[in-house]
Amino acid sequence: MTAKMKKIRKSREDRIFDGIIYTIAVLLTLIALYPMYFIVIASISDPKAVAAGEVILFPSGLNLKGYENLFQYKQLWTGYLNTIIYAVLGTIICLAVNIPAAYALSRKELFGRKLFVIFYLIPMFFTGGLIPTYMNIQNFDLYDSIWVMVLPFSVVTYYIIVARTFFSSSIPDELWEAAQIDGAGTMRYFITIVLPLSKAILAVIALWSAVSQWNSYFNAMIYLRDDLLKPLQLVLRGILINNQTASAMLTGTAATEAKEMAELIKYSVIVISSAPIMCMYPFVQKYFNQGVMVGSLKG
Repeated sequence: MTAKMKKIRKSREDRIFDGIIYTIAVLLTLIALYPMYFIVIASISDPKAVAAGEVILFPSGLNLKGYENLFQYKQLWTGYLNTIIYAVLGTIICLAVNIPAAYALSRKELFGRKLFVIFYLIPMFFTGGLIPTYMNIQNFDLYDSIWVMVLPFSVVTYYIIVARTFFSSSIPDELWEAAQIDGAGTMRYFITIVLPLSKAILAVIALWSAVSQWNSYFNAMIYLRDDLLKPLQLVLRGILINNQTASAMLTGTAATEAKEMAELIKYSVIVISSAPIMCMYPFVQKYFNQGVMVGSLKG
């Protein structure tokens, strides 16, 4: 084998095959990205042009009335702040609860490990239902408080299973033996050795938890009554319902204009609610891909 590697020439069939694969990949990328791109350009276009189907590749008639009307709602900013608090606090609690549980279940020497696994799996498929959950939340005095959004639903069996698989397949047992020789206990070993080596799975679960918290509205709709505690998604839902209801009560030209404005606000709502998560994803993408592959392929 020479020091200078020679470039391998591809046959005509290989080049044709690569061209087909790249073409399919580009088409799938366009199919996935175009809906998001359309929503962005539709939110800044003339609503009449959007309704007429004239907005396809470029915005038509720059129009920011959707954002202007949306930003007039003072509760929007309160909902934004609440959602950020719920997402950050909920993600921290989720990691603090699920990661130690996953690590404990990954240890072969854990007494009754199979019993604990069954204990976690049963609620994954069978739940107590909405009414018992509602009663428990009231009994624990969590109703209509910030903690109802981050504490009762912080344990996620799927996260524990994925993280347990990562720990079992990626953290060698020899590290624990070496740590014991150096005098490290279980807690010190977990904090100083295991966690720094588990950035991939931590980023994956943090992203999943943050997205789940950001998009959550059902729990807030059931367990929150104070408008000052409602998250962004619930506030935006209320804005959309109010605009659709108002447009349905009008007739003639006013009704048409109200419906067009309601559609414009709908596109603006999607952009506002999705932008923070889309901006966060590139920073954790490399950990996300690595963690998902490890957690899914190795059992």
